[in-house]
Amino acid sequence: MTLGRIHSIESMGLVDGPGIRTVVFLQGCQLRCRYCHNPDTWSLEGVHPQLLSPEELVRRLCRFKPYYGAEGGVTFSGGEPLLQKDFLLEVLPLCREAGIHTCLDTAGCGVGGYEDILRWTDLVLFDVKHEDPESYKSLTGAESTEADRFLAAAQKAGTSLWIRHVVVPGLTDGAEHLEALRRYIQKLDHVQRVELLAYHTLGVPKYHTLGIPYSLEGVAPLDPAALTPWQERFAQDLAGRAKEG
Repeated sequence: MTLGRIHSIESMGLVDGPGIRTVVFLQGCQLRCRYCHNPDTWSLEGVHPQLLSPEELVRRLCRFKPYYGAEGGVTFSGGEPLLQKDFLLEVLPLCREAGIHTCLDTAGCGVGGYEDILRWTDLVLFDVKHEDPESYKSLTGAESTEADRFLAAAQKAGTSLWIRHVVVPGLTDGAEHLEALRRYIQKLDHVQRVELLAYHTLGVPKYHTLGIPYSLEGVAPLDPAALTPWQERFAQDLAGRAKEG
């Protein structure tokens, strides 16, 4: 039995997958995204993590099942949930057995075992940091190789995808970049939805508390309304592919 190292649990999540969801934030992340709003999840050990067995967590999730309805379920987020591979490989089949829809909110930077994990995963919210490898490294401090490996496994498995991308003023808000992102996504199969997420500064106080320098200090939040035209273009792309398919 593997204990999950859990940062926190949100019981009524409305933005991390379809329907009403329980969002389980797991400890650990190897990336250092410049706009990360959860630096307190970077360490796999955590400060005071909840240690739960797969069985304990699923029992808790089953108490929330009446709220899930036809679309809801559980989303494993982080941090990077794929770093806790062994825990996922135990808890995901139990969720399936309990009739709970499973979703991974991930940047794809785990430690392998992706085919086995995806076998028990109903939906992946895939966070595309950047479609250009050099810009990816500048933004996250890591190579894109592992994310590419996970995405290839998800494509092979036929797992449904929601693509997410954080739009940061001065970094990922340019028209040339967003057009390149459109072309990148158009090459992917099984994409059900694209979400452009406006940069916000809600996590900045955590950096101050933890004594970690924040590289985007002074960058103002992006008005989500500014992304509406681009969001509509991505939606039109998906609609066009659906008609063709």
